[in-house]
Amino acid sequence: MILIGQYDSPFVRRVGIALRLYGFSFEHRPWSAFSDADKIAQFNPLRRVPTLVLDDGEVLIESGAILDHLDERAGPSRALIADNGAERRQALKVCALATGLADKAVSLIYERALHAHTSDRWIERCTAQIQSVLDALEADRAGRAGPWWFGASIGHADIAVACALRFLRDGHPALRDDARWGRLAAHLERCEALDAFREIAQPFSPPS
Repeated sequence: MILIGQYDSPFVRRVGIALRLYGFSFEHRPWSAFSDADKIAQFNPLRRVPTLVLDDGEVLIESGAILDHLDERAGPSRALIADNGAERRQALKVCALATGLADKAVSLIYERALHAHTSDRWIERCTAQIQSVLDALEADRAGRAGPWWFGASIGHADIAVACALRFLRDGHPALRDDARWGRLAAHLERCEALDAFREIAQPFSPPS
């Protein structure tokens, strides 16, 4: 398999970490969605990452769809999410909140890096959305006693939240507040100590 995209993207990173945790071998092509857009277009007409090229040449796009395939390949006994029921629905909700947070954090990066005249209204809206999601995730984590979000083993929810938090910390340090979101800060620290997170990482670089 070939994973296309840079690891400073929270979406590419969560796929790369899942690949490592599953033990699947893959080639990584750290192409930028900006400077390498024409290369990416050969596989994904949207010119977006992550893009995963399977061994038979089939191309998967969008992190959720890619992870769904990896879960199926790993099998229900090894999958990083429950295969049905309330726990699966709850985990998917946490993943959706985390990826939504990451999407808003990326939007803020683009707003400030690519526009000569930024929109204060858009920045305020994205910031409010990010803070509301952080509050919701902090409260959700407070109600769970295990070492990971859904028990004794790391799962997609843990990975998605950690990747979003790392991107937020690196891309928007002014939004960091470990006193307000202490459980999330501890969660990020716990994840970043793992080998897979240390290996699948890249210093943040804003688009130019």
